[in-house]
Amino acid sequence: MREVAGWDVVEVLRGVPGAPPMERGDVVQPVLFAVMMPLAELWRSYGVRPAAVIGHSQGEIAAACVAGALSLEDAVRVVVLRGRALLELSGLSGMAVVALPAADVRERFADGDGLSVAAVNGPATTVVAGPAEPLAALLERCTADGVWARRVDVDYASHSPRWKPSACGC
Repeated sequence: MREVAGWDVVEVLRGVPGAPPMERGDVVQPVLFAVMMPLAELWRSYGVRPAAVIGHSQGEIAAACVAGALSLEDAVRVVVLRGRALLELSGLSGMAVVALPAADVRERFADGDGLSVAAVNGPATTVVAGPAEPLAALLERCTADGVWARRVDVDYASHSPRWKPSACGC
């Protein structure tokens, strides 16, 4: 990870002065991946051999590596480049979690507001991504209607049509 990212995961996790902050999208994504992979190896050491692996976001990259579809070196490169691509989207939009099924959340979108379902985390938990102002309006409507909703602490809209990185080399 240090060779590709240019920083040390352990230093980030320990908050060593000079290490990049975990809050940055180009840092947290690779760090999460770097935690997932040793956990998968720990499970293997106890004899756990999954018949299938799945993941979401950087977890997809980890799953591909665990399944043997990507080498560890290739997976690290993909997750670091993906994290860097997030920087292109920073400041333009955001994400929120809404405690409603995806179909119900979609009904709350205004035409042309740029919001989209980014992920379905369960039958009644939906992640929404899009421009900051329409996202804030959606959160206000949900709160007014007594629907639990909260903003995710990111300033980009991954897993959405706004995810169009161009300069990352991906």
